[in-house]
Amino acid sequence: MKRVDQIYDHPVFQEKYRALQMAEKDRMFCKHTLEHFIDVARLMYIYSLEHQLSISKEVIYAMALMHDIGRIDQIEKGIPHEQAGADLCDVILPDCGFTKEETDTIKASILHHRNAANDEKNPYYEMLYRADKKSRNCYACGMREACNWDEEKMNLNIEY
Repeated sequence: MKRVDQIYDHPVFQEKYRALQMAEKDRMFCKHTLEHFIDVARLMYIYSLEHQLSISKEVIYAMALMHDIGRIDQIEKGIPHEQAGADLCDVILPDCGFTKEETDTIKASILHHRNAANDEKNPYYEMLYRADKKSRNCYACGMREACNWDEEKMNLNIEY
């Protein structure tokens, strides 16, 4: 997936990603690593197949790579990470060959990925929300008791 590789290789993505890894190096809870981004993408792809959604694999992987990259701006500047991530889409995605329509779909999903399960019926929003939560292995986490996630958000079983 050439365009997805271009996102990962993009200088702005790499700058934000490296800064995020440094900022979270001592974090005791779930970190926002490439493994998390790819796990989210793979789960989203499974969900899209199961629900027969007509969304390209590249758009799914772009959503997953971009959904938490704004965390560094939340840490450093206090900008909600979903807003920061959506703003970064306008900088990164056009350089990687994504159309305005694709970029708008990705941005909207990122903006809604924290609350989609509660008040949104858009399948892309819900798919990203669910994959983001299910990518975390809370059932096996040694920090679960200290975690600030509500138990209903935790992934407490082996499931996808």
